[in-house]
Amino acid sequence: MSRRGLLAAGGTAGLGALLTACGGSSGSGDAKASGTKGSASGAATTPAGPWTFTDDRKKPLRLDRTPTHLVAYVGAAAALHDYGIECVGVFGPTKLKDGRPDAQAGDLDVDKVTVIGNTWGEFAIEKYAALSPGLLISHMYEAPTLWYVPDESAKKILAIAPSVGINVAGVPLTTPLRRYAELATSLGADMASTRNAAQKTRFEQASADLRAAVKAHPGIKVMACSGAADSFYVSTPSSAADLSYYRSLGVDFIVPNKVQGGFFETLSWENADKYKADVMLLDNRSATLQPKDLAAKPTWAGLPAVKAGQVLGWPSEPIFSYAKCAAQIEALTKAITSAKKVG
Repeated sequence: MSRRGLLAAGGTAGLGALLTACGGSSGSGDAKASGTKGSASGAATTPAGPWTFTDDRKKPLRLDRTPTHLVAYVGAAAALHDYGIECVGVFGPTKLKDGRPDAQAGDLDVDKVTVIGNTWGEFAIEKYAALSPGLLISHMYEAPTLWYVPDESAKKILAIAPSVGINVAGVPLTTPLRRYAELATSLGADMASTRNAAQKTRFEQASADLRAAVKAHPGIKVMACSGAADSFYVSTPSSAADLSYYRSLGVDFIVPNKVQGGFFETLSWENADKYKADVMLLDNRSATLQPKDLAAKPTWAGLPAVKAGQVLGWPSEPIFSYAKCAAQIEALTKAITSAKKVG
């Protein structure tokens, strides 16, 4: 399995995931049919005239009209949804086995989008083409590769419609947040609307509160990690947009000393106690092991933060909207504020 595949499957502790359709209009209606109006924020209106956008591959796109029938990686679609831009199709972890939304789908109505692929390596090209996509949108963890677009079929997929890639690795959280807001604006979102403006205000306040909480509770060590059947992954904050941002606000992270590929250190479960933390951020994606799955592993159960109940679920692959990121910062602030020094 490739490094990107490994990370997507669960070994991504610090990358935020290491290793899009969406459109806007003032009309309402079923998103699957129209790919237009958003319900999570102010109504979006498709701008008239030509559309231009330069993505993070420095690839300028120029179309005669604003694209609709957008197809996006599920996390990108969830971010755009929060600004009122809806998608007609998505790919990536969207539904759990029982049909409920995956956490990475955010507030998307997963029954109103066409799922092109639900797992790593899965992308139904004929189903994608049948949507007559106007734009394909995804994250980039290793530019210029689009996240969850299979390498072996990428050339064929990218020939069907223009694409946008937003870099989310090796940059602070504020960068992909700004870029997705810019993309949403270009597609018709009103970022000055009361609801959208409130998202950004909430994010800014949450950031200030986290900075204050760290100052008021010095010495609290935080570790971002991910669990798999045979390995325990400890992330390095520098490669993850969210972690590097929290670190800039003063959060004291454990930095692993044997980082592989720039993203995390891999430990056997026998050595999972190599680092001691007061608060643990545990990757909560559906592909990774959760506290109930880890309870039988002695080294996990023996970690000071685990024994103290100071483990916080961590969306290691953030939804890059101001509202979703604000919520996670608020949760981290609460965890640090209430944490006892145990590491």
